[in-house]
Amino acid sequence: MRAHDRPQTRRAPLRVAVMGTGAISKEHLTYLAGRSPVIPDRGLVELVGVCDQSPAAAHYAADTFGAGRAFTDLADMLESASPEVVHVLTPPASHVGLATQCLQAGAHVVCEKPITTNSPDLDKLLEIAADHGRQLMESHNYRFNHGFRQLENLLNSDRLGPVRSVDIRIALPVTDADERFGDPNLPSPIHQLPAGVIHDFTTHFSYLLLRLTGDVVFDRMATAWSNHAGLAHFRYDDLDALLIGNSDRGPIHARLRFEADSGPDTFAITVRGTEGWAEIDLFQPYLRAVLPRPVGSQLSPVANHVINGWQLMGHGIRNLSRKIMQITPYEGLHRMLDETYQALTEDRPVPVTPAEMLAASRLVDTVVSDQFRF
Repeated sequence: MRAHDRPQTRRAPLRVAVMGTGAISKEHLTYLAGRSPVIPDRGLVELVGVCDQSPAAAHYAADTFGAGRAFTDLADMLESASPEVVHVLTPPASHVGLATQCLQAGAHVVCEKPITTNSPDLDKLLEIAADHGRQLMESHNYRFNHGFRQLENLLNSDRLGPVRSVDIRIALPVTDADERFGDPNLPSPIHQLPAGVIHDFTTHFSYLLLRLTGDVVFDRMATAWSNHAGLAHFRYDDLDALLIGNSDRGPIHARLRFEADSGPDTFAITVRGTEGWAEIDLFQPYLRAVLPRPVGSQLSPVANHVINGWQLMGHGIRNLSRKIMQITPYEGLHRMLDETYQALTEDRPVPVTPAEMLAASRLVDTVVSDQFRF
């Protein structure tokens, strides 16, 4: 019986399948197999199939994570395994076709970013999902990380005051020949995106920036795209983007920075408001906040030093524990999936909404376009 022939009553466990066994699939499959180091197994899902063009990869993933069956053809998996949800984890250029096939078969779709290479394609894909009464969700995993949620809670408390600037910085050695993007003899499909490898990270920049700035409309922008290493298989290895916009609480400046030639690995976010500022690093989690303290303006700097010093020591101990427990920066992906499956089981909207996906995709379109380059 095909997925669209089944009654659409939500229940647990949901039958789930995975399409694609690349690097990110390990994180999805770890959660789906009930082996997450950060989320208890709630019995929400049953992993019924894994599909990949490589028979060896499909069988290895299915055996490793206890999936029902291994497949090399998506249509066969949709017909034989009848999944109610499919995770599409293949290269971005294949997302539209594969997600459409899953939606038309009656399955919800969780798709890795970027879900499409432009926002018009996302509009069409969302229409297909709506026409078939299915939910479609792009992975905005880092917004579910504990550190980012701490930052959001601090903003919502209004202790920083209205946001005036946001700086998001990623430093990763993507040009290193030993890394998955750097090997010229085995080029990643990600290189084929309109802005190359950095395009793969612009979705993260966009949804995180929009979560922190709310109703802002960025109407001024300047972007500098560079290939400092001069590698032939890279379009760019460096991005420096400045965005200026207005919200109902005043002007906001933003800077999006990707660099391949500095270290250590960094995913840092700094938010400055009218009353204080705060920063986090999603790769080495900590939260540092400089705020007005209840000791008066003269002593607030001293209080901030003392409080942040103690908290940084605590973060160091917790990060050591995280490494021992093998908790990676993808802990937010596990939380995102857990909230997604709770929502699907209860017939509620998934946590990343179509409006949020479209807003992020449209901002990506703007950042990668030629219009604002200098």
